Amino acid sequence: MSTIKVFNRKGAEAGSVTVADDILVKDRGEQAVKDTIVAGMNANRAGTASTLRKGEVAGSNKKPWKQKGTGRARAGLKQSPVWRGGGVAFGPHPRDFSQKINKKVVQLAFQRALTDRIVEGAVKIVDDLSIAEPKTKLVREMCKALGVDRCLIVTAAVDPVLSKAVRNLTKVEVLSARDVGVYHVVRYPMIVVARPAWDTLEARLKGKGQKKAEG
Repeated sequence: MSTIKVFNRKGAEAGSVTVADDILVKDRGEQAVKDTIVAGMNANRAGTASTLRKGEVAGSNKKPWKQKGTGRARAGLKQSPVWRGGGVAFGPHPRDFSQKINKKVVQLAFQRALTDRIVEGAVKIVDDLSIAEPKTKLVREMCKALGVDRCLIVTAAVDPVLSKAVRNLTKVEVLSARDVGVYHVVRYPMIVVARPAWDTLEARLKGKGQKKAEG
């Protein structure tokens, strides 16, 4: 059984939450975490890099010089890749980098990633993360009180005020509990969770309410 400490906004301990060992995944899922993150990052690739083949370079099909008798190497067309200004032999072309990944693999990856963070003590639960105004100063003060710097803040639902307040903080990101993916869990050294949001994360840890696609 693992224990997660609960804090108030000022950084003082306000209790704890216990996580049963039977919902933690410690003995498998490492490869699933890697595969899910790689698939998510590949899905975000634009895939728009493009070069011209020799058949796409502008120019005529006229032979530069006759085949024999000049003492020069044979040449068929000026668009050849061996010529300056010619086509590219094996250059990139637009493509889709997305990879298909099984839903159960994504679920296992999330369970393993979150389990590792819990075991490492990298999860803090805060009874209330809401702020009255979208001011960066308020979020910075709250993070300082909690003793965190680079972190992921997880709320029960989308919080536009909090999201707007962290836009100037490059080391802090805010997501709702349903939008947290494997990549987000692994990326940040500390995860700060609002008390109502923990119920959703715990349900996902149990394999319930898992998103269809992660990254």
